[in-house]
Amino acid sequence: QKVLNAMEEPSDNRQKKVVAVVGGGLVGALNACFFAKRGLDVEVFESREDIRQAKVVKGRSINLALSHRGRQALKHVGMEEKIVSQGIPMHARMIHSLNGKQSPIPYGKKSQYILSVDRANLNKQLLTEAETYPNAKLNFDHKLQDWSAEKGLMTFVRSDGTKEHIQADLIVGCDGAFSAIRKQFLRRSRFNYSQTYIPHGYMELTMPPINGEFAMKPNYLHIWPRNTFMMIALPNLDKTFTCTLFMPFDEFEKITTGDQVIEFFQKCFPDSIPLIGADALREDYFRLPAQAMVSVKCSPYHIGDKCVLMGDAAHAVVPFYGQGMNAGFEDCIVFDEIMEQFNEDLAAVLAEYSRVRVPDDHAIADLAMYNYVEMRAHVNSKWFLFRKHVDNILHFVMPKTIIPLYTMVTFTRTRYHKAVERWQWQDKVINRGLLFSAAGAALGGVFLLIKNPPDVNKLSIPAEKMWSRLAALRSP
Repeated sequence: QKVLNAMEEPSDNRQKKVVAVVGGGLVGALNACFFAKRGLDVEVFESREDIRQAKVVKGRSINLALSHRGRQALKHVGMEEKIVSQGIPMHARMIHSLNGKQSPIPYGKKSQYILSVDRANLNKQLLTEAETYPNAKLNFDHKLQDWSAEKGLMTFVRSDGTKEHIQADLIVGCDGAFSAIRKQFLRRSRFNYSQTYIPHGYMELTMPPINGEFAMKPNYLHIWPRNTFMMIALPNLDKTFTCTLFMPFDEFEKITTGDQVIEFFQKCFPDSIPLIGADALREDYFRLPAQAMVSVKCSPYHIGDKCVLMGDAAHAVVPFYGQGMNAGFEDCIVFDEIMEQFNEDLAAVLAEYSRVRVPDDHAIADLAMYNYVEMRAHVNSKWFLFRKHVDNILHFVMPKTIIPLYTMVTFTRTRYHKAVERWQWQDKVINRGLLFSAAGAALGGVFLLIKNPPDVNKLSIPAEKMWSRLAALRSP
């Protein structure tokens, strides 16, 4: 039996807290760095084997888009520069129309960009960084079987059947959308939980390099919007693109043969066929079935002073705003800030964390749903593009008053729910301004016509000329 014993902290005689992080994914590994840097004893428990030694890394592989919130969290533990150097900047969306025309839509100012990063590599880097702390330990092949919110006791089972009993002052659930930690929350009164599968699935395809170079311009997030579905492509360091097809499951199920795959792509994404390769399309489409996407909301995120949920365990979101990882990383830095604010009083910290974080995570979950509609349909709308230009111009003229929603979400740490509130206010003000401007222009035109009426005689066409023109039009 293994028991984590609390140690005396010599500097101020407070008891040194022991933290158990359940889940060694992105948020769990980063959290280990945060807690270890704070001087707490931290152990990470991961059900899988060490992905740094595994031949095949299981799990999701949708490319990640690292932006400001995630970078700030990485910066706090000294990892930002290292991760950024291994990412590829994407300065804009590149919209692919049916006829093959490509049109960029910038994300923000010229200096602003998001980074395409590899999920598995990032996870490995964070695990390695966590191991550099002498007060952090990684435990793989440890599957959580049971735990007690009152005592902080946990039971883990290894693949050989052996069990380990662990005790900690704080249990941090970072074990994903189907969290084993969260199951205990579901048994408790006044815990709110919802899980929603969207009717769309995703499938990944690979676009290889052409003559050793990227097949398309690399510094863009490429999008093929087709109203009810879409395909996107993100660049990788090996000069490939990871293409992800998002589509209703009903549509995926209609395609059952290689020829049908090619026929579908010729109809919907014709410019991608020579880039991916017809033979590769026929094979890759059937390599794995379309995968489901789930959105999870719950509250509160804590139980007493013993347990807290973070990352997908607290708020799994669909991937369409590129904020899933960034929101999870921001969980870590927000929790650390509250730990500092309340001097590590866990009862106060956990309650405040739930109060602060729940409305923000619910807001980004809703925004992610909305952005799917924007990416697959709105980007084809002339009104959407016009409003984008108007928003950007107003932001340039009044940078502190009008801030585009995407800018607030992606390039600042404005709280998610505050960004939504501000966006709704701005949208109302701008739309009213455009309406009044249009009405003013129309009234101005009417006024000018009244003040300066046209000479009807000059405008009119003599009857004989009119009849002669009509006769000319009728003649063969």
